[in-house]
Amino acid sequence: MPIHPLPDHPPIVTVMGVSGSGKTTVGAALAQRLRVPFADADDFHPPENVAKMSAGIPLDDLDRLPWLHSIGSWQAEHAAVGAVVSCSALKRWYRDVLREAAPGQLFVHLEGHPDVVARRVAGRPGHFMPASLVESQFATLEPLGDDEHGLTLDLDLSVDELVSRYVAATTPHIGQGA
Repeated sequence: MPIHPLPDHPPIVTVMGVSGSGKTTVGAALAQRLRVPFADADDFHPPENVAKMSAGIPLDDLDRLPWLHSIGSWQAEHAAVGAVVSCSALKRWYRDVLREAAPGQLFVHLEGHPDVVARRVAGRPGHFMPASLVESQFATLEPLGDDEHGLTLDLDLSVDELVSRYVAATTPHIGQGA
């Protein structure tokens, strides 16, 4: 079933998933396709969060709350033009914080097997998120609920295919009652 952004509003999209799922790559490609600004949520982390993750220590909810508010504020500032942000948004309440700041946004969950994700994270030299934290990300992840505005896509698909599937799911198709 197609999922449409709010009528008369540019799309606000959060590409979500565990570290290594391809959020940044897919989010940047999607923003380019939609011709809207893009932001990587990693850039919103305060230095304390980066230091904690670099040391192999998972963030807790208190660490994440100011970070989520910063991301939500950025989304709200771009509501008039639309925007795409890559953000783990692992828990429903994290997504609720983002939705509160930018109502009507759509979440695109990049979902895949933990082994695939662990290989991807291990292959990212110099990134502050170590492969040792992938398991904690999957343990924290709460997939999109049936009542959440969004879609789940297989992270093993190509970037072009993921973007095309988003467009197909969100573009009204004339004559199909969507």
